Amino acid sequence: MAKFGEGDKRWIVEDRPDGTNVHNWHWSETNCLEWSRNFFNKQFSGIDILSGEGNLFIKVNKIEKVEGEAYVNVRKGKIIPGYELNVSLSWEGEAKDSEGKSLLKADGLVEMPYISDENADEDPEIRFSVKDEGPIGKTLKEAMVKKGKSMILEKVRAYVESMARGGPCKDELETKKVAPKSVAAGSVATVAVEKSGGSPVVSAAVETKVVKEKKKAKTKEGFKTITMTEKFNCRAKDLYEILMDENRWKGFTQSNAKISKDVNGEISVFDGSVTGMNLELEEGKLIVQKWRFGSWPDGLDSTVKITFDEPEPGVTIVNLTHTDVPEEDRYGNATVVENTERGWRDLIFHRIRAVFGFGI
Repeated sequence: MAKFGEGDKRWIVEDRPDGTNVHNWHWSETNCLEWSRNFFNKQFSGIDILSGEGNLFIKVNKIEKVEGEAYVNVRKGKIIPGYELNVSLSWEGEAKDSEGKSLLKADGLVEMPYISDENADEDPEIRFSVKDEGPIGKTLKEAMVKKGKSMILEKVRAYVESMARGGPCKDELETKKVAPKSVAAGSVATVAVEKSGGSPVVSAAVETKVVKEKKKAKTKEGFKTITMTEKFNCRAKDLYEILMDENRWKGFTQSNAKISKDVNGEISVFDGSVTGMNLELEEGKLIVQKWRFGSWPDGLDSTVKITFDEPEPGVTIVNLTHTDVPEEDRYGNATVVENTERGWRDLIFHRIRAVFGFGI
């Protein structure tokens, strides 16, 4: 580990008079909840759904609530959006007869209980309701569903796309572009040589590392490898069984799962968002699987390798290697690696500790 003051200069912000986050290199987070409320208010308020078609008039009144959390993280210039929102809006409808006389005025509600970055490639659930459940009220509700659903989803997709581009941070990010990786790698070598006083041993080691990184990137450009080591207070076989048992997956992820326990057997987790196949299985020691996310470009598969080591009874070390993870999904979002890493850490390993009591 580098001594204080000897690390990569891009990380050092304490000594800068302005405390600037140079090129957005280190981790920064922006709360986007209020921005999200303003976004939805601007998108939805006063939208006409029907303007007389079939003698029906329907429009959105206003956003009733936007609750939950929304933020944008920036790490090494990459945008990592996160949000879990509960959004509802009110609407009003009126039915008239052929002479233009009002037959019924009714109010209703549209609820979207879970708009999340985890399901960014899927349309959220939408619930429609109307206060007057009589025949005309139901007609207004059916018309709202038929004509309004696609319009509402279009606005939600606009929000998802805007968050993927940085939300309220977009303008700032466009003026702070990260240096190319080759330049960044070169600066690491330069800093190391400067700090070491030009030591050939240190510079050679750093240059070797840079060359290896370049070769690795050239081998599989556009893909990354995620590595992670986690410690649990449990036996290795217990942790292996949890990861290979679909009912326990459902328990700690609160989502549907189907997991074969046979080699070449299929797997499906997180409500089908992730699908794959078992490649190698060794009880209590090894799991190797093919994984792909539904949002990835067609034909792309990654490989998950999990090894279990029990250095002493009741203590298990898990080593995860997730290779061939694409840097972008089919929609051009460059957050795949960060979201996948966060998913392993927060949605799998941390939740296993919390649910089964395997914390350290």
